[in-house]
Amino acid sequence: MYLTNLMTKNLLIVCKQSSRSISCTQTLNIKEWRVSRGLPVNRNAEGVLTDGPDYTFLDGRPTPLLHKQKLRMLKQRDFASRIVELSSELDFAKTRHEKMIEAKEEERKTILSNRLKPKGKALLNKK
Repeated sequence: MYLTNLMTKNLLIVCKQSSRSISCTQTLNIKEWRVSRGLPVNRNAEGVLTDGPDYTFLDGRPTPLLHKQKLRMLKQRDFASRIVELSSELDFAKTRHEKMIEAKEEERKTILSNRLKPKGKALLNKK
């Protein structure tokens, strides 16, 4: 009796943790096991059989890319172009900031150099 109550409590806990799933069977545990080991949740999503070519030419010609391979390649190309674009924007922002600091310093120096200077006896006494 105690064992069955314990099992139903565990089943209810599992069902409450995964309220969006359709069933509370061992499928959830399998998914958690795959994720905990760094594997994809869906074992058919990627891998040698999914990513590899369906056929090869006997004379050694390369096989055309599969649809998913093309999509993945285009996605990676978009990521690379976005990274290059953002890094160039970052470089531009850094150089602009440095130029603005230099311009402020130059303006400060010109203001200091254009101040009234002592003349006559005050100039001789200062030296």
